[in-house]
Amino acid sequence: MALSEARVATDRPHRYAKQLAAHLGRRAEAVWDEEKGVGRITFAQGAGTLTAVDGALLLALETDTEHLDRLEDVIGRHLVRFGTRDELVVEWRRDDGEPGSTQRGGAEQATS
Repeated sequence: MALSEARVATDRPHRYAKQLAAHLGRRAEAVWDEEKGVGRITFAQGAGTLTAVDGALLLALETDTEHLDRLEDVIGRHLVRFGTRDELVVEWRRDDGEPGSTQRGGAEQATS
């Protein structure tokens, strides 16, 4: 399994995590615990965790290497779209030290 992580700077991490879990929960299994500020999205190809911390939303994604690009894009693209007003940027870093993809302003920039 491969791991990819992103730290998304935002003043509203709880709001965005809750919105992301609710939206992606239409096609995947998703849970969000508002009290703990932690959620999980389970896809057929892997799983992602959402953790709201002061000033940021932490994202972690576990999947097979072949699905990493796609799941980074799904999570990042939706989050950036929700945060258009806040100009959110999602820059993924993989556990092998390589950069993952980057989503910003509705356009994806592949950096892997």
